[in-house]
Amino acid sequence: MSEVEVRQAITRAHHEEWARVVASLTRRFGDLDIAEEAAAEAFATAVERWPTHGVPPNPGAWLTTTASRKAIDRIRREAKRDDKQKAAQMVYDYPPEPLGPIDDERLRLIFTCCHPALAMETRVALTLRMVGGLTVPEIARAFLVQKTAMAQRITRAKAKIKAARIPYRVPAAEELPARVSGVLAVLFLVFNEGYLATGSDTDPVRHDLTAEAIRLTRLIRTLMPDDGEVTGLLALMLLTEARRTARVSASGELVPLDEQDRGAWDAALVAEGHRLVRERLAAGVAPGRYQILAAINAVHTSARDVRDTDWSQVVALYDQFVRLDPSPIIALNRAVAVAELDGPDVALAAVDGLEDTLAGYHAYHATRADLLRRLGRSQESRAAYDKAIELAGNTAETAYLTRRRDQLG
Repeated sequence: MSEVEVRQAITRAHHEEWARVVASLTRRFGDLDIAEEAAAEAFATAVERWPTHGVPPNPGAWLTTTASRKAIDRIRREAKRDDKQKAAQMVYDYPPEPLGPIDDERLRLIFTCCHPALAMETRVALTLRMVGGLTVPEIARAFLVQKTAMAQRITRAKAKIKAARIPYRVPAAEELPARVSGVLAVLFLVFNEGYLATGSDTDPVRHDLTAEAIRLTRLIRTLMPDDGEVTGLLALMLLTEARRTARVSASGELVPLDEQDRGAWDAALVAEGHRLVRERLAAGVAPGRYQILAAINAVHTSARDVRDTDWSQVVALYDQFVRLDPSPIIALNRAVAVAELDGPDVALAAVDGLEDTLAGYHAYHATRADLLRRLGRSQESRAAYDKAIELAGNTAETAYLTRRRDQLG
């Protein structure tokens, strides 16, 4: 096996095994700090040894065993008194928390990280790190904050979990409503990272993350079948995942929605997503954010051709969304739909009003570049494309933006 193949195997193992290793160590040792640091040391050891000794037959088991040894070594190093030494020895007999209704390591880890004792943004950031295996810079980009601030936020969250002795388990039924909003926010961001990966050294689409987010959302729907937002998020993920194979060209370039081969979409996932959206509409309950996003995606995936898209309905749904969440990113997405309904000049006026809050967000500049291009303002469009390319982290998106910029007259 070549060194390149070994490096690819290590990267693949990280994507697939990080959360499982962290979850296993957390359950065994009861400490998120120890779990994450031991997992990180195990992967660092893999980077050092595998290129020389080759990839082991079972990389996941090798990583778990190595991480467990690293954790035990750390506990023993820190055990300066007899009682700490005894505690280190007792980890082998540490009684696990009750498993709850679903025996799933990652789901327990998510609910641990999403305890209501933590602020919502902190819950999401910690879980992206511990469960999704995302790096601190990737998480910082998702929150549009500096990586140092994000690192401090994650460190404080782990310390609070330890101090509050938050249990490692799926909570009882009566505790679920207090936790589920944070859990859904985490799974949504994990899915988004897979859908449009921000790391420059990763695949542009990470199917391991999107598939895992869908799997865990299905499990939560088993726990909470009547929760509209759980159903809405699952529908949203399915309708988005249905388009995955059409989103990146053979040359590695992002293919936008209006240029995708709709015949390549996964018809079974589209049908399931539409069924879930209809189920929520029939419930007659005011929809939340994920149900509205699912409905928007249902409109897009109902059109056989982009020219058949009901843009008035899309804008109406975004109007409803803005009333629920008047965030600048939602306003930006609404402007994209407004451009199709009322023209790029109307949309550009709305987008320009978001500069103060979204100047560091690549999608703001990409949207603005496209609107300026459509208005024939090539020089301004080129400058906006340059800024979007500078800020974008996804390789396929960067390739697409570069081509569109270079096509300008």
